[in-house]
Amino acid sequence: MSSITRSAVEAMDARDPLSSCRARFALPSNVVYLDGNSLGALPVTTSARLGQVVEAWGRDLIRSWNGHDWIGWPKRVGDRIAPLIGARAGEVIVADSTSVNVFKLLSAALDLQRGRSVILSETDNFPTDLYVAQGLIDALDKRVELRTVDAPALSGALGRDVAVMMLTHVNYRTGAMHDMAALTAAAHDAGALALWDLSHSTGAMPLALDEVGIRPALSGWMGHARPFDFDTTYEPAPGIERLLVGTPPVLSLAALDAGLETFEGVDLEQVHAKSVALGMLFRRLVEQECDGLGLQLVSPLDPERCGSQVATRIPTVTRSCRG
Repeated sequence: MSSITRSAVEAMDARDPLSSCRARFALPSNVVYLDGNSLGALPVTTSARLGQVVEAWGRDLIRSWNGHDWIGWPKRVGDRIAPLIGARAGEVIVADSTSVNVFKLLSAALDLQRGRSVILSETDNFPTDLYVAQGLIDALDKRVELRTVDAPALSGALGRDVAVMMLTHVNYRTGAMHDMAALTAAAHDAGALALWDLSHSTGAMPLALDEVGIRPALSGWMGHARPFDFDTTYEPAPGIERLLVGTPPVLSLAALDAGLETFEGVDLEQVHAKSVALGMLFRRLVEQECDGLGLQLVSPLDPERCGSQVATRIPTVTRSCRG
């Protein structure tokens, strides 16, 4: 394999249709930042947006909820997320953390699937999702079972006792990507529901979600059909708003809203194509610069089966890659 030079990489950058998007993020000079899952780069608009919200808070106080429509932020930000996951406006809302939402949706799925007692998942699923399932099982006095199998065995494990199949679309460790459409169809054919955690794929590739109706387990005042009636009896909102529980976290929503602005005008097909190109480049550079160190590639070679990451198993070494 021919070596990769700096000029070749610079030529790739010059042809990159997304190169202008680099200016949308604040990054230290001379830093190549590869960790986009734990904490992405800071959008340049975020600091100013947070400052504006804090200023409004100090000036307008409680009037800010209506005057600046803070109360409507979960739905507005959800509408910005919708095209990133193949949903329509009004079908997505921002609420709670991923773990809390997994708990709510698993609870709703089990309630809808009474008579079935198994949560099916992948052995190497993201640990937090498995912890949530285990905690829910304890809360239900172990009337439900968590069954985990290796990825290739998922379809065959969809028996009549499976209530819901809970999976992460892209494996956090290896980057291996499930065929979401095929596995969802297999779950539905078996009479089960499918719950997908898209934390490692949203914004990195085109997604297309089908509509789904749910009844959440946590009933909070913001999920009420008329929250400001302060009725003592819960009546769920008719749409996606019923997934809300508590007061919207305004500063977090402001930062998220600013971050989602970075996707404006961005074609996710181009993002995925760039992801594939960068993954191939990274693999070639590892082979070129780290030869002899025993590194083992654990991500799928087929770009259609790999998310936006490349994972390498690193043995204990005492010397570093060249350069």
